[in-house]
Amino acid sequence: CENFVGSYVTPFPDRVHIITWNVGSATPPDDITTLLGLNVGDGNTDMYIIGLQEVNSMINKRLKDVLFTDQWSEVCMERLSPFGYVLVTSERMQGLILLVFAKYFHLPFIRGVQTETTRTGLGGYWGNKGGISARMTVFGHSVCFLNCHLPAHIENHEDRMYDFESILQQQQFEGPAATGVLDHDLVFWFGDLNFRIEKMDIQAVKSAIENNKYSMLWEKDQLNMTKDSETVLEGFQEGPLKFPPTYKFDVGTNTYDTSGKKRTPAWTDRILWRLRVTAPAAQKVAKRVSASGLTNGIKVTQHFYRSHMEYLVSDHKPVSSIFTLEFPYRVDIPLVTLIVEDEWKDYEEAKVIFKLMPNYSRSAWDWIGLYKVGFKHHKDYVGYMWRHVGFSSWRIFLFNNMSTIVGVTEPFQVIITHCFYLWANKNLKNKSVGALK
Repeated sequence: CENFVGSYVTPFPDRVHIITWNVGSATPPDDITTLLGLNVGDGNTDMYIIGLQEVNSMINKRLKDVLFTDQWSEVCMERLSPFGYVLVTSERMQGLILLVFAKYFHLPFIRGVQTETTRTGLGGYWGNKGGISARMTVFGHSVCFLNCHLPAHIENHEDRMYDFESILQQQQFEGPAATGVLDHDLVFWFGDLNFRIEKMDIQAVKSAIENNKYSMLWEKDQLNMTKDSETVLEGFQEGPLKFPPTYKFDVGTNTYDTSGKKRTPAWTDRILWRLRVTAPAAQKVAKRVSASGLTNGIKVTQHFYRSHMEYLVSDHKPVSSIFTLEFPYRVDIPLVTLIVEDEWKDYEEAKVIFKLMPNYSRSAWDWIGLYKVGFKHHKDYVGYMWRHVGFSSWRIFLFNNMSTIVGVTEPFQVIITHCFYLWANKNLKNKSVGALK
């Protein structure tokens, strides 16, 4: 009988690992261990945020992905679930995919999950370019992850800025705390942003790369040059680019483009972040608690910012970064505490005791799920029961059609059949009545 892992007495989720990769319609490589940092083995990562661009979106492939999970999402879940990571949410817009994973014992404290998509290709009619985002509150703090694929080519710098502004304007969320992307306490912006290196010919750029003179190239990088002049970029921060430009390579090699086009290398793949209160004029405001409860007391520390040259399936190299988030306070009490016996030896012991916080809003759509060790996402249940879970005086409460994990059990064993995780999930609609076995 397998053992369960999970407890509220754990470190707070403040270590975030972000990955961006333009995969160039390729199938996933055999091993993404290094990319995920799982070879390090420190076990300190609390959330993984994975943004992909140019995932194969041919019609026949998209039809298959509607019926089954796409290959990239599946390989990420397969690799992360054995380490206790669960897919919190995912969003796809044609070739763009955004995946958010978290340690399962953090799930009750990740709430208000919403996703948005914005198409900018062909004047907004096509989703090959644009942005997808996922917003949520993490321990009481509003955080937004934005994965973008902006227009290509060196001459289209203004188009990139225009599309980014359009994405920010169009993406609106429900709720009082943060309606727009930049209203969140913390924003991570990443993706194939397609900014290029200006005023240097290809040979000069390659020479600088060969001699590790990245600072010379950074000075000519379009994004770096316009940070201070573009209002929409105000407050965004980025670590130093101490790795080679990640575009464009001959597929299967670490050699920059040798085709007839001979694209100039560039740092198209980037990861930036922004705290909501950053402007000097807002220092007085910083001392006061904001509408969402957070001041600029939040601290973001970037530990790594690197590319991964060992991956050869695309003409882009993946880029990753690890951050530590230090919050001024944490909402760390679950809305629902679930208590079970240490062992379920027979059906009489298969009971769950609920303890509710006063501010918990009960719903007829609440349900309890039973999960095996290593489950991938909320649909990966063995069994569930909904609507009637031992409460009375039910009332309908729909929270933007989102699933919110409100409680998770301590470890326990099921000797009757198998061992499972148990959690409470609210607001999943259109479920048929099922019984736990």
